Amino acid sequence: MSLTIKNKPSNKENMSDNFDLVVIGAGPGGYVAAIRAAQLGMKVACIDKRGPAGGTCLNVGCIPSKALLHSSELYEEAANHFAGHGIKVSGLKVDLAAMMARKTKVVEDLTKGIEGLFKKNKITYYKGHAVILGKGEVAIKLNDGNAESIHTKNILIATGSEVTPLPGIEIDEKRIVSSTGALELTEIPGKLIIIGGGIIGLEMGSVWRRLGSEVTVIEFLDRITPGLDGELAKSFQKTLEKQGVKFILGTKVTAAKVSGKSVTVTTEPAKGGDKQELKADYVLVAIGRRPYTANLGLKEAGVALDEKGRIKVDSHFATNVKGIYAIGDVIHGPMLAHKAEEDGIAAVETMAGQAGHVDYNTVPNVVYTWPEVASVGKTEEELKNAGVNYKAGKFPFMANSRARAVGDTEGFVKILADTKSDRVLGVHIIGPDAGTLIAEAVAVMEFGGSAEDIARTCHAHPTLNEAVKEAALAVDGRVIHI
Repeated sequence: MSLTIKNKPSNKENMSDNFDLVVIGAGPGGYVAAIRAAQLGMKVACIDKRGPAGGTCLNVGCIPSKALLHSSELYEEAANHFAGHGIKVSGLKVDLAAMMARKTKVVEDLTKGIEGLFKKNKITYYKGHAVILGKGEVAIKLNDGNAESIHTKNILIATGSEVTPLPGIEIDEKRIVSSTGALELTEIPGKLIIIGGGIIGLEMGSVWRRLGSEVTVIEFLDRITPGLDGELAKSFQKTLEKQGVKFILGTKVTAAKVSGKSVTVTTEPAKGGDKQELKADYVLVAIGRRPYTANLGLKEAGVALDEKGRIKVDSHFATNVKGIYAIGDVIHGPMLAHKAEEDGIAAVETMAGQAGHVDYNTVPNVVYTWPEVASVGKTEEELKNAGVNYKAGKFPFMANSRARAVGDTEGFVKILADTKSDRVLGVHIIGPDAGTLIAEAVAVMEFGGSAEDIARTCHAHPTLNEAVKEAALAVDGRVIHI
């Protein structure tokens, strides 16, 4: 099959009449898969309609939110905690425009970095919307108005996810915003209502609460962060409440209407009851994300979806159509950037004849508030429901010397291990740098390790990591420092 090109990409020397792999989507899963495929000797093209590489995560998700989380955290430290360290600050104020400009520069630098990696690895990058025309053929409507059709041995769908809409509520990205709009506010809200008690809403709520907003979270369930260990979620909610976040649980939002510079939100109990109204300057809709599979030509190509609208794949990320694969948020498993990356690497290594596998039970989940929350493996609820006999070991950061020294003593480490084998089944942390500390648990679980393995490993003193060691000791009832 020949390649018809109406408008060649800038790196013409990398063009081929046929690609070995075309990746649709340049997010964490897509761009990492493209680079790994190129390393394996494949001729690769990557297509993304956004233009700047990096997908939702880099452009309007993980990275800009973490930039704002860090900036707002520094402000709160200066405003509320420096004095305790003997550091006096006067005239402190927020320059929101400068804070947003820094966030934007971080994003721009990283997107340019990815395009630089594409050039380094001789990957042809198309900026446009891709549609699968059939086996081995992809049409591209380029952002500059032109169109192309390219051919390939394999296609990898890595289009990620999009904001899940809430019926009856129109997101205008001005007063009623998604996570995208919440990253671009030009003023600090006096009152901010967040619909949804999941990770995205709580992270963005933390940013604006630190900068001075009155934040209220409305959640349909009777708890926040569904999916996290129950004890961890309860502790997390109490911590956020102490910081000033208000929660209205077991409540559904039925309407949100903008009037001038305010929004009126109508709610009612999830189990039925009288309606109530709340007013805010802004409303953030954060009830989750859904796979982005629209307008890709999947139905026409015969690619099967499941009941949740996700692309069905086998253990090697292959769809029911030969030569078409899918990874990341568009398939089953946790919707996390690092999961998508591992999916992508495993998928292309399999295409190259190597072994590729991702254990979703060892994919860590992190909430980047402060303190951070991190989890991997099974929760206590899951183990109880499955009838698994387990032991739990817990250690508070209050008893950790480094945490006391730096003044971050909120939270604990909890390790769940099989009663007979002592194999680590789950680890749950709320505390300082939990997202970093969880990596040790992930490594141990990947090797099928035990709580005893962690307990017998020498941990540097004084470090926060010692709390993980002490929790492992607690599994066997021999904790040292409490």
